[in-house]
Amino acid sequence: MTTTAHDLQSLIQSAFQDRDRLKDAATREAIEETIARLDRGELRVAQKTDGQWQVNAWVKEAILLYFAIRPLETMEVGGLEFHDKVPVKRDYAKAGVRVVPPGIARYGSFLEPGVILMPGYVNIGAYVGAGTMVDTWATVGSCAQIGSGVHLSGGVGIGGVLEPPTASPVIIEDGAFIGSRCIVVEGVVVEEEAVLGANVVLTSSTPIVDVTGSEPVITKGRVPARSVVIPGTMPKDFPAGTFNVPCALIIGQRKASTDKKTSLNDVLRTFNVQI
Repeated sequence: MTTTAHDLQSLIQSAFQDRDRLKDAATREAIEETIARLDRGELRVAQKTDGQWQVNAWVKEAILLYFAIRPLETMEVGGLEFHDKVPVKRDYAKAGVRVVPPGIARYGSFLEPGVILMPGYVNIGAYVGAGTMVDTWATVGSCAQIGSGVHLSGGVGIGGVLEPPTASPVIIEDGAFIGSRCIVVEGVVVEEEAVLGANVVLTSSTPIVDVTGSEPVITKGRVPARSVVIPGTMPKDFPAGTFNVPCALIIGQRKASTDKKTSLNDVLRTFNVQI
């Protein structure tokens, strides 16, 4: 009989509250099966439902329990040796994914067909959508959700959010462009087709300042769809004086276009955005 997601959820939530249950074969099998389904893309840490991102906390609990039950072991991959609890993904040709040495995706992550993984890294629980480029030395942290047609430029750091299980992961929606050396962490959401210029740093507390109107509008934690964002600073008072602290500036909007590549090139030139 096929084990349902509800069955897996029940066993994992019970074990997360009572670690003694990890001794039970059924619980251990449920953990292994959950990670296997993550690896095949049959389960996700989070998905968009009715326009809102919903977190499956029990799936993150399964990842944490997986670390608890897995032994450290030596693994050899193409002449390289690793010593870890989690194996690397395999069968890229069958999955329709291109991986350039020494790019690594960990077992329990999922890459849709058409993904290109340069010498970067994708961690367990992450989901990377079709046609996305993970460029050289870019990292996709645990449980991050990357949409389709996204470009993560060289050296981009997408943070992992594994604990607490209820916390939202970092989310980069379809068609977004993340410029070189950007850092996006702490559950920040970058909405569809947004453009982050080089070196933008976004945390949950980073002020995101829309300067396109007559007065600045400050938000945090979310970059609106099709926004063009560059690094900036803003003054903040401290006991020792007033100093400039980092922020992100929304300086314009990416125009809607059926040819997204042309639209992206135009917007980068228009706003002189470094990538």
